[in-house]
Amino acid sequence: MKICYIADGSSIHTQRWVNYFAAKGHETHLIYWKTRPGYHQDVHIHYLKRFAPAVWPVTRYFSFLQWIFRVRKLLKEIRPDVIDAHFIIDNGLLAALSGFHPYVVTAWGSDVLLFPRRNFIWRLVAKFVIKRADRVVCDSEVVKKGLLWLGSQPEKISIIYNGIDTDKFSPQRADDGLKDKLGISGFPTIICIRHLRPLYNVEMLVRAIPLVLKQVTQARFIIGGDGFQRDYLENLVKNSRASQNVRFIGYLPHDDLAAYLASADIYVSTSRSDSTSLSLQEAMACGLAPVVTDLPANREWITDGENGFVVPQEDYQALAEKIVYLLNNGEVRAKFGKINRKLIKDRAEYEKEMAKDEQLYADMMYG
Repeated sequence: MKICYIADGSSIHTQRWVNYFAAKGHETHLIYWKTRPGYHQDVHIHYLKRFAPAVWPVTRYFSFLQWIFRVRKLLKEIRPDVIDAHFIIDNGLLAALSGFHPYVVTAWGSDVLLFPRRNFIWRLVAKFVIKRADRVVCDSEVVKKGLLWLGSQPEKISIIYNGIDTDKFSPQRADDGLKDKLGISGFPTIICIRHLRPLYNVEMLVRAIPLVLKQVTQARFIIGGDGFQRDYLENLVKNSRASQNVRFIGYLPHDDLAAYLASADIYVSTSRSDSTSLSLQEAMACGLAPVVTDLPANREWITDGENGFVVPQEDYQALAEKIVYLLNNGEVRAKFGKINRKLIKDRAEYEKEMAKDEQLYADMMYG
């Protein structure tokens, strides 16, 4: 097959998706204005030019108008069998305006759960894109419900997860050298690897940390990820006198992530909105016990008290309580971890999920 993606080339999610099809021998193209290192050598990358990037907030709409014609031209040159646009609001609109068929639009979460609900214009854009698409892919039931709310026909929707490589993300990836480097060797460790932005509400975890340390003084916290709130959150930790127990480690390359997760005991996500969280699934594959905020997508994977804990949004006291419980009950942590690893292997194995997408493309071409 000849497949063309219009997707954020700087995202690990795009890279994992695109690389799978290139490695399988399909002629794979990617259209976007930026990328990241690590793409398969056989991926054909086509860059979109930005108009006056120094004043991007002002010129982004002029660039988008230019991209409409650029994408049309590229698709005529590439002549793909199918295109797949990831993220409905922008890349999906480029695909819809290209006039090319068959095309898939793949929702990422906020393009369904947030933007269309906050802004009437984005809602109109999403409805237009979904109507024009031949198939719509999403990764959770809550996003599927959002797509139906936006007017998608049920038969057009397929749920396909990003998928987890359970050989790479495994409890066996625990690294004693890394533990020594982080200063967590011999200490119970909680890890959070969400972006340091308000949407992910890492402040909720930071405010829970002093409450945890009052009861489990030896606990250690690893906060990965980066964002404009980092200085603010570090100051909160410093002011709470918990700096000795907390390490901010910044952005983690995806290839290093498994070792960090497998070297911890508890995974925490305090996001205010989410579709199926890849980092949650990766932590589950590594055998961690999760504590997550009460979101519909999280409840698709975590049953409170059976394989993790679900706490109310903004309730850092409840978060601290569940972390303390897990720290004091190692047998429960181990039980949750075993259940979670099996759950990911059964429901979200990377190769199986990508094979579903491959079959979807084939059905659209020949069905």
